[in-house]
This record gives sequence, C-alpha cells and structure tokens, in this order.
Amino acid sequence: MKLVECRGLSKSYGSKQALKHVDLTLDAGEPIALVGPNGAGKTTLFSLLCGYISASAGEVTILGHKPGDSALLGRVASLPQDATLDPNFDIQTQLILFGTLQGFSKKEAKSEMRRVLSLVDLADCAAQKPKSLSHGMAKRVAIAQSLIGSPELVLLDEPTAGLDPANAKKIRDLVRELAGKTTFIISSHNLDELEKLCGQVLYLEQGQLTQSVSMDDSQHGQYLTLTMQQCDADKLLDAVMTLADIISIEKKQHNEFLIKHNSEQEFAIETALFALFQQNNWQYKAILKGRTLEEKLFS
Repeated sequence: MKLVECRGLSKSYGSKQALKHVDLTLDAGEPIALVGPNGAGKTTLFSLLCGYISASAGEVTILGHKPGDSALLGRVASLPQDATLDPNFDIQTQLILFGTLQGFSKKEAKSEMRRVLSLVDLADCAAQKPKSLSHGMAKRVAIAQSLIGSPELVLLDEPTAGLDPANAKKIRDLVRELAGKTTFIISSHNLDELEKLCGQVLYLEQGQLTQSVSMDDSQHGQYLTLTMQQCDADKLLDAVMTLADIISIEKKQHNEFLIKHNSEQEFAIETALFALFQQNNWQYKAILKGRTLEEKLFS
C-alpha cells in the first residue's frame, strides 16, 4: 500500500489556482522534503493531505483512505509552522486531552503524554504552562503533540524555523531516530538541513510539482562537490583538469567546485585530489560524493 497517492490534484481559491494537476506517489521510509518558493502551494498541499480542505479536482489517498477519514485517526499527524498550545493550561493537561481525543483512555493518554515529552527531552516540563517555555522548547512540545499515538505519517511545516542551533539539532536527531517507524514530510527553506535528513525532495513552483529528486540517484557516482578552505581557484581549476578521468570542473560559489568524472575505480579521484592538495599546500574543507541539493534543484 502506498503512503500517499495524488492524481491530478488541484485546488483553486476563486480565480487563483494554488495547486495544479499534481501527480504524486510516495512510499513509506526516509523523510521526504517539500520545498519551493513562498506561495508555491506547499501549505495547500499539506492542508489537502490532512483533510483540512477539499480538492477542487483530482484525487488523493493516504494509506489507502481519503484524507480526514476516521480510519486515519492516530495514523496521520501534522504540525503547522505557527502551531501553539493554549497559554492558559499546563502542557500535560493539553497533551492528555489530545490523547483522549484520539481514543486513548485517560490513563493511557497520561502515559502517552509522558512518552512523547520524553522523546523531545522535556519530560520535566509537563506541569509548566507554554508561556514559560523558550521558543525552541515550545516548538519541541508542539512536535511532541504531533507524535501522540505513534502516527505512520507526520507532516512538519518549517519545524526548525527560528530555532537556535541546539534546538534545531535536537529536532533533526528526533526525526532521524523515528524515521524507521514514522515517515516525515518536511516543508522547509533550509536546503542544507533537508539534504542531511531526507531521501527524496519534492519541488513545487506556482502550484505545480516540477521536480522530484532522489538524494541517492545514479548521478552521485559521476560528481564530486569540493569545498576548499583556501586555494588559488584558477590554479585549482587547471590542475584538476590534468587528472585522469576528469570530464569537467566548475566553480559554483566561493571556494566550492563541482567536478564531473567518469572514473570507475572507487576513491580514485579523491586519492588524486589529496595528492594534488599536498603538492600545492592547499587545504580542503569537504568532499561530497554527488551534487548538493541546491545544485540539483537550480542548476
């Protein structure tokens, strides 16, 4: 059974068409990224998947059911970007309520509350009210809410936006930890973060799905992305082109270069590059097998 299937999915608001004939099939597994410029239709797609709104045309199913079907209760969850808890009630009261709304007994809901708060490392904050939490802690509590019942699919809209590095890392670590049991679809503008987390990237633009990129596509073996700490860029370009099996090298941005090659020997290009660096006393910062997500989407 497919996780998500969309066929000709469209949504209009009056004369504005927010989503246009989207065809999409997603399998459960690694986190999936949803990217695109503001106004591209990402929030509309999330809202359709959650059953918050109805499509103007086309069909969509999640785990074989229509969005909003009672069969999906507890199996699908979402976290809008600006989701907040009620400031007048403590965290445990609210999470227990959400658990009972999913069908848990009060005792089960209390146990589930403790479990999800432990997942986000905030078990000791259960008795606090949301207004006493930092922005990062409040975001982690909101994510805990979305994990009640161990859903099979969780939609996260900008889960790390505005967070300090420490809290952002905790959320990324949590997604990695749960990825074997829960499939996350993550909407974000942070390409570096998505590149580390996700196995597939969907790109929406003007309401249309224009690209679906696998982070493990077959082109990975043909490219290396080289980031230098310091070097003479012109000399590096010339020197790399003298190496065996190099097709091209292109400077993409400051001290970052994209190398295309046709070597069939594992690590042969990397070994040759290391020798070149030593010969010229150049310091490299990173060598990435394949192209960056930014390069894949916008080259």
